[in-house]
Amino acid sequence: MQGWIIYNKRDAIENKSYIEWFIYECKKQDIQLTLLYREQLTIGLKEGMYVVNYENKPISLPDFIVIRTIEPLLQNTFEALFIPTFNSFEVAYTFNHKSRTYIEMHRLGIPLLPTFFTTKSSFPTNPPLSYPFVIKEATGRGGKQVYYIENEKDWKNVEKLIQSEDIIIQDANVQLGKDVRVFVVGREIVAAVLRKNYNDFRANYKLGGSAQLFHLTEAQKVMVQKIIDHFNFGLVGIDFLIGHDNELLFNEIEDVVGSRILSATTEINLLEKYVSLIKQTVIHKKAQITS
Repeated sequence: MQGWIIYNKRDAIENKSYIEWFIYECKKQDIQLTLLYREQLTIGLKEGMYVVNYENKPISLPDFIVIRTIEPLLQNTFEALFIPTFNSFEVAYTFNHKSRTYIEMHRLGIPLLPTFFTTKSSFPTNPPLSYPFVIKEATGRGGKQVYYIENEKDWKNVEKLIQSEDIIIQDANVQLGKDVRVFVVGREIVAAVLRKNYNDFRANYKLGGSAQLFHLTEAQKVMVQKIIDHFNFGLVGIDFLIGHDNELLFNEIEDVVGSRILSATTEINLLEKYVSLIKQTVIHKKAQITS
């Protein structure tokens, strides 16, 4: 079985050890995984057919593709060529845009903070929420492009900081600097971790936060499972904010999620589980095509 893992060059350098680990776990399961740089990959349409070139030359297509860039068009194109992608187009398209994500979670009845959708070009004259609150760029990730608004001065200054068009304005009446990330492979809740940051309102591990294993209650597992059962996940991280009564409130779903936190807090081999899911998914889809 042959697979690709696609990264931007800069991200590939930063995640070198993760990529090597991924390739190793694939090799253990008789899969050859090859790293491709997005900058050298060309996809498109020519003479009524899809074209996929690498380094300006045609390339043989793999059995599956792990896409570690935020570009749902890649998933969309490769799935049109009947190549399984991880995560899928549906997941990448929905969860790399916070507004779409919140609408989907509302449909499922998942608890959310009060949230308003707007754009930079239609930035409200007056805030729709009482201070303090946060403004998030809809396509931001990793805790970036998030602005904590404490007062009118912050409100008036934030517009010039915003880089994206789509934004959300969200209540901040939670335990700041804390959140819970639930790691999911397929339809399995693998583990959850509590992230804390005493120096920032964001709990992200990369922003200086710490992490420890978190034990979900049965009710919390039911809530997470409701999300899992509705979508075709490969590997994702589902993040929850923590209310003042310790209730979990949905925050976001990380499509291109890492495993640094889980490796630091448990002995769980997340990639081994992920590769097993990929292998079984590819085998199942091949069987469907040939039957």
